Amino acid sequence: MKITPPFLHDRHVLFAILSTIMAGFILAAMDGLAKWLMRELPTEQVVWARYFFHTLIVGIVFAAHSGVGFMKSQRPLLQTIRAICLLCVTVCMYYSIRTISLADATAIIFFAPVLVTLLAGIFLNERVGIQEWLAVSMGFVGVLWIVRPGFREIQPAMLLALLAAVSLSFYFVLTRALRGKDSEKTTLFHTTAMGAVLLTLLMPLWWVAPTPEQWGYLIMTGAMGATGHFLLVKAFHLAPAPVLSPFLNAQLVAAVLYSMLFFDDRLDAGFFIGATLIVGAGLIVWAHQQVMASRVRRRLETK
Repeated sequence: MKITPPFLHDRHVLFAILSTIMAGFILAAMDGLAKWLMRELPTEQVVWARYFFHTLIVGIVFAAHSGVGFMKSQRPLLQTIRAICLLCVTVCMYYSIRTISLADATAIIFFAPVLVTLLAGIFLNERVGIQEWLAVSMGFVGVLWIVRPGFREIQPAMLLALLAAVSLSFYFVLTRALRGKDSEKTTLFHTTAMGAVLLTLLMPLWWVAPTPEQWGYLIMTGAMGATGHFLLVKAFHLAPAPVLSPFLNAQLVAAVLYSMLFFDDRLDAGFFIGATLIVGAGLIVWAHQQVMASRVRRRLETK
């Protein structure tokens, strides 16, 4: 049996790569817009808007296309735990970027894909080899370069970003565990649905009446979140994850650009060393996956 790997001249793979890069820039812009909004609005209200309007848009689009069957999950408890993990990610991320740069917080959160390798070995019984342990260690050193404990005052916001990374890694592992259990539409809807309901119930505790302009931006955060996640889902439907993984780093690149252009953040050498180590750790995992996939293909081709 002949197995043909996807090459860059495949238009579907090219579209998937472009979608992944675009999603990174959109999601980083969403976080930047949230940081700007939080100068005048409570963090909880901005998180609510990001969840509420994301869920509303996704629900309307999916219902119009295929009815409301997508709302029913075969694994509601797993979906609930996964949604709680993502809510923790968003709350910690948004609280952190109130006081530290968007680039710093994003770089620390990018430790999550490396942590997934370790957690998948523990919870999903996936093999964790020397390369994966090297990547985890390298990524952790990268985080230390950005936080630099003992060399400067550790800001609680950085610890919040690290907590967001840990929560995001559990979110990714649970997403893997849901493969084959629920449809992509069901999983995408439940990603924010529970958070939207919970935050809506609690919103009177923090509500500040937005201006018409702020309403527009709040709706935009939800729309950007929905668009970014839709592009990622579409991309990973068109091309294998190992092919697209390196291009997820576009979000970190975008965060650096937005941080310097719109918030006048000054990023020191420690940030760039740490970010390079974190991205490099992710690339080690990706390269190892490519090698393993190539070996599998060769075995199949010889049968």
